[in-house]
Amino acid sequence: MATTLNLTQTRSHFPALSSGYIFADNAGGSQIPREVVDRISDYLLNTNVQINVDYSISRQSTARVAEGLKAATELFNAASTNQVVLGGSSTANMDNLVRRLEGDISEGDEFILMDGEHEANNGTWKKLAERTGALLKYWHPTQVIPSVNPCAIVHQVDQLLPLISDRTRVVAFSACSNILGSVLPIKEISRKVRDEANAKGAKKVQISVDAVAYAPHRLIDVQDWDIDFCMLSFYKVYGPHAAALYCRSVSRQPSSSVAHELVYGTTGIVPYLLSLTPLNNLQSTFDAITLHEESLLQTLLGFLTHPKQRKRGVMIVGDETSDTTRVPTVSFVVQGNGTGIESKEIVKMVNRRGGVGIRWYNYSCFTATGIPLPVENGVARISLVHYNTVEEVHKIIEILEDTFASSDSNGLSDSDSSST
Repeated sequence: MATTLNLTQTRSHFPALSSGYIFADNAGGSQIPREVVDRISDYLLNTNVQINVDYSISRQSTARVAEGLKAATELFNAASTNQVVLGGSSTANMDNLVRRLEGDISEGDEFILMDGEHEANNGTWKKLAERTGALLKYWHPTQVIPSVNPCAIVHQVDQLLPLISDRTRVVAFSACSNILGSVLPIKEISRKVRDEANAKGAKKVQISVDAVAYAPHRLIDVQDWDIDFCMLSFYKVYGPHAAALYCRSVSRQPSSSVAHELVYGTTGIVPYLLSLTPLNNLQSTFDAITLHEESLLQTLLGFLTHPKQRKRGVMIVGDETSDTTRVPTVSFVVQGNGTGIESKEIVKMVNRRGGVGIRWYNYSCFTATGIPLPVENGVARISLVHYNTVEEVHKIIEILEDTFASSDSNGLSDSDSSST
């Protein structure tokens, strides 16, 4: 049985949380614990010198930068620090990677991308396809309850495998969607992709997994997953504005480029995570995180999928299931009877109340049946992590209820109102 989190102890690591502000845009960037901030400060105050020089403080500074690479290697569970590259952002890391792959891509090779997902993974492969003449295919999500909620979608493996052919070269997808919140079975997908590719005669297939939205919620294991590339952004997993890229085997690894104090700051992430349970291992930590986040998810989805909200036209964008196949990143729209409330307006109304921050996101994709998802005006997104509390979720619900009720009284979402 998973160890439970001590929320008081957990939250005490984050100075920003003492203000009482409810941080509910964590998919855009998490808060930072003292362990990370103290290391950044210590580096700048005590070892801010040129690295790789033969004097004592430089040797100490060089060692600290090396520790940052080891920390990223541990978060990936990579076999070697030689497989990990640090950089300013996941997008920059991927841009550097694909330029080194360019000579190994032929015209007519096929890249399979996940429709509507994170630009760091999708965008770089799109640009590489343009430069090399590679072809793009898309893994579209499937509507799971179209008669009740046409926006309830998930990516199903049986929609991915038929896309594989003898020309498949890259399969790129997100371990967890930063909009849909779905957690995919990476190891299973990797195995099935490789089996299908072998059966169809593909000569070389590399799998690229975006774990940016996954890393704050679940434990990464690139070796167990049997993948070729993986990315994470430290600033979304309780660290500074920097990123890491795992490359299993590339003839010329992308070069690392990130401020040294930030690299050393990342060494505070793993000690913080290990402090969350007495078992002192990352698997136990993420088991406890998963258990707590499920309670956040159940509370929020319970409100948003209640018959009262359905009547108002509230629709979850993503899976409505509140279990371990999902994280508490919840996107929704209000589109009752062709009227509804624009997602941007929902976010503005919530944020104007003060004391909480959520986000609007411009999301679009096509479903597996070829029709566009009905989210023309983007989505409202609430993204929570393990330091959020059920009490905070109830406060968000109170604000949402007031927001929806206000729109009801203004005739914006009532079934008898006219379109705006």
